Amino acid sequence: MTDQRIKIARVPLDQAYASLRSAPTGLGGTEAARRVGEFGPNRLEELQRKHWLASLAREFANFFALILWLAAALALVAEWRDPDQGMALLAAAIVGVILINGVFSFWQEFRAERAMAALRRLLPVRVQALRDGSPTQVDADALVPGDVILLEAGDGVPADCRVIESTALKLDNATMTGEAKSVGRSSEVGEEGEGGGRGGEDLAHSGNVLLMGTSIAAGSAQALVFATGMHTRFGAIARLTQVTGTAESLLQREIRRLSKWVALLATTIGVIFFLIGLALGLPFWANLIFAIGIIVANVPEGLLPTVTLALAMATQRMAKRHALVRHLAAVETLGATTVIVSDKTGTLTRSEMAVVRLAVAEGDVAVAALRGEALTRHHRLIETASLCHDLRQTLVDGELCWLGDPMEAALLRLSRSVGAWVEMPAGWERLGELPFDTVRKRQSVIVATPAGRVLYCKGAPETVLPLCDAVEAGGALDAAARAHWRERQHVLASQGLRVIAFAWRRLDAAETDAMAERGLTLCGLVGLQDPPRPEVAGALASCKRAGIRVIMCTGDHPDTARAIAREIGLVEKVGVGDMECPARGMPNGDRFVLGAELARMSDTQLQLLLDLPDVHFARMAPEQKLRVVEALKRKQEVVAVTGDGVNDAPALKAADIGVAMGLSGTDVAREAADMVLLDDNFATIVVAIEEGRAVYDNIRKFLTYILTSNIPEIVPYLAFVLFRIPLPLTIIQILAVDLGTDMLPALALGTERPAPDTMARPPRARGERLLNGPLLARAYLFLGPLEAAIAMAAFLFVLERGGWQYGQALANNDPLYLMATTACLAGIVASQVVNVFLCRHPTQSTLGFGIFSNPLILWGIALELLLLAVIGYTPWGNAIFGAAPLPAALFAFLAPCMFAMWLLEEARKRLARAAVTKP
Repeated sequence: MTDQRIKIARVPLDQAYASLRSAPTGLGGTEAARRVGEFGPNRLEELQRKHWLASLAREFANFFALILWLAAALALVAEWRDPDQGMALLAAAIVGVILINGVFSFWQEFRAERAMAALRRLLPVRVQALRDGSPTQVDADALVPGDVILLEAGDGVPADCRVIESTALKLDNATMTGEAKSVGRSSEVGEEGEGGGRGGEDLAHSGNVLLMGTSIAAGSAQALVFATGMHTRFGAIARLTQVTGTAESLLQREIRRLSKWVALLATTIGVIFFLIGLALGLPFWANLIFAIGIIVANVPEGLLPTVTLALAMATQRMAKRHALVRHLAAVETLGATTVIVSDKTGTLTRSEMAVVRLAVAEGDVAVAALRGEALTRHHRLIETASLCHDLRQTLVDGELCWLGDPMEAALLRLSRSVGAWVEMPAGWERLGELPFDTVRKRQSVIVATPAGRVLYCKGAPETVLPLCDAVEAGGALDAAARAHWRERQHVLASQGLRVIAFAWRRLDAAETDAMAERGLTLCGLVGLQDPPRPEVAGALASCKRAGIRVIMCTGDHPDTARAIAREIGLVEKVGVGDMECPARGMPNGDRFVLGAELARMSDTQLQLLLDLPDVHFARMAPEQKLRVVEALKRKQEVVAVTGDGVNDAPALKAADIGVAMGLSGTDVAREAADMVLLDDNFATIVVAIEEGRAVYDNIRKFLTYILTSNIPEIVPYLAFVLFRIPLPLTIIQILAVDLGTDMLPALALGTERPAPDTMARPPRARGERLLNGPLLARAYLFLGPLEAAIAMAAFLFVLERGGWQYGQALANNDPLYLMATTACLAGIVASQVVNVFLCRHPTQSTLGFGIFSNPLILWGIALELLLLAVIGYTPWGNAIFGAAPLPAALFAFLAPCMFAMWLLEEARKRLARAAVTKP
């Protein structure tokens, strides 16, 4: 925001006109057209993007894709040197995996474009402007600095502008500030508006400024445009949303790291055994094909499809629980969340004003305790609240609804609860109004009644009380009584309520409207609140148990924010004053830091501030919320941000996980977010985090399962080179395991339900690896060797039964050789049947899981065995995979081997549990 814009908001109108070379009659048509050419159209421009073909190509060139391309190329080389071995099919399958994952990732690149379209939909298409002194309907795109525009209730504000004239003007500023209540605006210089401000330096809180993207809640105005298009505050947010890079998810980083690790491992082992083969005198091309086999065996071709499918199924489960995940990788990131930066209005609260307390002569009463007849005792207050407003009726879906200030709508709901004053009574007529503005901070209406003219007044207590000299049913309002009412106002305000005073007076026939606001009778005070969502307190308690910190970051007033925070249990009942400097604050207690304070802090000071346990933020501008998110990320926190307004979009996009409200949120927030809450329920975030943690655990489970089969796929090649035996497993049979038999059981592990202690443990460290030492040791040094032993034993068992002698060569089409390789494949599949149960938990016994607790595992095993039967017992399966039917004796041989594998892993788990519980 430039100094020039702030000056335009502060200087007298004649200077504002002069600075923009304009006049009260607006611009001429010729000059307006010239300025469109100079300043550009009044629209949000999209920053330059890469061509979609370049974005698509990039998805096929990431590190894991390059590994798969290399594997496919090597398979084609092997097919060229030794045709009809199934290597061409392997290459085609690998390319298919690359294409599926690349196309899926490409669609995520359209986020920014959709966000821009959502931003544009918030802006008006046509607007009334003064051109050559006459009101003219013009395209909003054609507005330029210096235009004078006319706005009425319900209109969207098409550009940043300075109020020239206004009548009872109220602005819905929620899209820019997050504040639920409408704020007053006027032409007065130097006022900050009903919403408060930050020294007048924030245009969103300037009392004489209307910003693009907001809307007129009540009243009317003439305004002078001083900024259009990308030069507006709204445009600055749009630019932030585009230039703020999309954070790479933790899962994406781990997959990239895993890809590099797999590439290094596969290449190293392949090169080593290629050199060993040359040393042993194997022919060059035959040796190269075997090296390719080792490399292909170490590349888990099914990993990305399995991860993608597991995440997709998790998103479906979450959608059933009202959490719509827009980007798959966000599911896993949720599980790592350590901090939630939450908006208040519409996220922790219902985004609706409600009257909760009345302060009348008889005492303070809770509205919830009053119904019908009890409320009628305060009929004068109800009468004033019902008549003193600027709401207007409209038809919505065939029903009459009231549009305007949410506060006035809440007061009207109070009237409706006693069945009166919903509309002007018969015989009554509204004669005039003394409108609200930011100087008066009150509104009065004059109504003709059967008893004569009556003035009804409502407004800020500090402006209404001085006009009163009596209290309804309470006698005179002397100095002591005034002090008493000021104290009652303070009590209500300290509870975070917005306090409104109501007064009335009968007018003499000779009195003018200008003389009417004096000698009033005070009806009482009303306390309004945007109530918290009832489920939020429990959700926050769950976050606390799970070690997740919640930070409130709102554009609302700190008193209101603190009151809500106390009610929902976010902060303790006693805290530090909101204006206290955090650096000098008490060691304990909450701190609500204002945006103006934050603006004076360096990045280092902000990071140190965030070390304090109970810091929250109020009166925040969008770029300041983004700054808090970035500071938390520098502290290695995994940050989830919730929000619903345009002002939240940059922070939503910069966060590790952006969470938008689906019902009350703007399109902009939803398009910038990774997840949308379909029920606007903060508690749904906790459900999503639990699911995210379970997904991370499940990915580890099927990683163990998939990586385990790499060892029995590698060992046959090592045995072939080192011991000069027939090759026990062909490359096409490796493909049958990686992209066939392993897929559905691995996917079944990805659907495991969250463990009971999932939300009772702290978040994992940001640097914790998905593929860590214990997982690798278990897969490669324990389970993998057990499976390799079973597979090689099955291979040798069939050879021995067929009369093979050590050193005897077998042709590739020899029936005994085909049967033996099929037996090796069957040994791997049988071992993986056991392994899928063993991988359900790294330390808990398989006996602790019900056999039917995850039906997909049973379906996966059934498909696994079906594929093995197709390969071994159908002519076309035999032809494609180089297989032959297996003897029944083999399965009798494998059964005790499978039991031994289960028994050994159960023993290891028992030792692991004992080590954890050992004092």
